[in-house]
Amino acid sequence: MNRVLITGGAGFLGSHLCDRLIKDGGDVLCVDNFFTGSKANIAHLIGNPYFELMRHDVTFPLYVEADQIYNLACPASPVHYQFDPVQTTKTSVHGAINMLGLAKRVKARILQASTSEVYGDPAVHPQLESYWGNVNPIGPRSCYDEGKRCAETLFFDYHRQHNLDIKVVRLFNTYGPRMHPNDGRVVSNFIVQALKGEDITIYGDGSQTRSFCYVDDLIEGLVRMMNTEAGFNGPVNMGNPNEFSMLELAEKVLHLVGGKSKLAYHPLPTDDPKQRQPDIALAKEKLGWTPTVQLEDGLIETVAYFRMLLSA
Repeated sequence: MNRVLITGGAGFLGSHLCDRLIKDGGDVLCVDNFFTGSKANIAHLIGNPYFELMRHDVTFPLYVEADQIYNLACPASPVHYQFDPVQTTKTSVHGAINMLGLAKRVKARILQASTSEVYGDPAVHPQLESYWGNVNPIGPRSCYDEGKRCAETLFFDYHRQHNLDIKVVRLFNTYGPRMHPNDGRVVSNFIVQALKGEDITIYGDGSQTRSFCYVDDLIEGLVRMMNTEAGFNGPVNMGNPNEFSMLELAEKVLHLVGGKSKLAYHPLPTDDPKQRQPDIALAKEKLGWTPTVQLEDGLIETVAYFRMLLSA
């Protein structure tokens, strides 16, 4: 039985990963400081003998035993990571140092949940792992973008210097049940606004694109990456390559929710990427992984979750 540590384990992705690993027979230690994570996300696991919950901030060292470490801890939406940008950078950088130090001490394999934001506002489309990015180092999003870039640097330096067994994945937009209703991300924004009968907020002219991966597909990719052969470290893009404009997404949400919400246009935020689409050829080749859930199907599940949440 693998002893698995998940930092950020009570968050959107982390809680789904806890479910998956418990189902697969793992012994899971969920670590979270509950800044954006929620006990409600993992309440159903409390009492399971193979699940343990610990309140802890990864900017401080952690002394536990583990065979595998998934480092997911970091606020991932602009609303949350810009709330305390210094702490966001610390979470990515100090958190990586602390988790890498732990992995080195206990000889654990460690996976870093990096982000497509390392590509910034990309000048290359779609984005390959070999692309170095187009990132503003001093803008309002830099705490997250550059924090995650530095974390990748640390992972590969620990690998080169200490022969640490690392895995690095770059996650593109992911959605599904347990998203934070106020995280400011486009899927949750549109659904919550539509369910409340409010105007749908479109930034810019709505032509900017994103690629949306359903959470179950993403979790499958993380588990496959963690368990792939030693020596393949990544980074690996993980996301759904099907690209949709913000207007297309708004139309799909309005079709599912119904109601009389109108579109309200606002200026585009600073450094907001115009296009975001992963090239997942490497994930297909090395992991045999490709997303299977279509956007409409995933939105149905996500709308049902938010409908239940807002009616509670």
